[in-house]
Amino acid sequence: RNPDLLYVIGTDVPPPGGSDEVEEGIKPTSIEDFKETVETTRYYFKRFGLEEAWERVIAVVIQPGVEYGDHTVIEYNRKNTEQLKKALNDYPDLIFEGHSTDYQTEKSLKEMVEDGIAILKVGPHLTFTLRETLFMLDLIETEIFRKMGCDEEATNLIKKIETHMLSNPQHWKSQYDGTENEIRFKIKYSFFDRVRYYLTNQEIKDAINRLLENLERLTTPLSLYSQYLPIQYKKIREGTLKADPYEIIRDRIGDVLKTYFRATGYRIC
Repeated sequence: RNPDLLYVIGTDVPPPGGSDEVEEGIKPTSIEDFKETVETTRYYFKRFGLEEAWERVIAVVIQPGVEYGDHTVIEYNRKNTEQLKKALNDYPDLIFEGHSTDYQTEKSLKEMVEDGIAILKVGPHLTFTLRETLFMLDLIETEIFRKMGCDEEATNLIKKIETHMLSNPQHWKSQYDGTENEIRFKIKYSFFDRVRYYLTNQEIKDAINRLLENLERLTTPLSLYSQYLPIQYKKIREGTLKADPYEIIRDRIGDVLKTYFRATGYRIC
């Protein structure tokens, strides 16, 4: 009964970790299912004397016809949600929350917001970007040590993560299948980003810390930033980004977040 709590309701919720099947033309939530969710939930709120709480229901979770798989993304097509958008007019106090909106383009995200899907969710896209950046920094470190003639000093984070994940499959075995080589590829590069479940492992944390500490004390040639992190290279050259591994990680993740901020009209200082 906390008056500060707002509620999002819904029954169209994706499985944790992402869908293991992505089909072209995935169907958005039907108007019938949307209305049934609203009316049924409202009925039970009132039945149990929660009318005041119902006034704080702000959104309904829907499937807007988007999804992502291992290496594919189904882009938002606003034509497929035209009827849902009209149905939302019957509930002027509600908006939609879209699930599986990770990896959508900024154009698609803006169209979703315009179509009433004003709550966007992002998670794996952020950790995927973290993983990408760590891998690129690992490649940079490897090149620096190779140039110095001391390859054995390299952290080899990518290899450590792959080895650990193969030995501890509990966080990916339900998502990934295929040949041994296909699985090795997926555990590193899939959009499902199961790597995120292993970043808190102490061995992996130690390797990440070693990598970042090495890059802080080493001099990284600008040409390597250009090779592996071209957008951050440009910012470093322009003086808007410090050539520091921690700052680079924050900047790349921030670029993804800004896509969602701009799509929702959130003003970034």
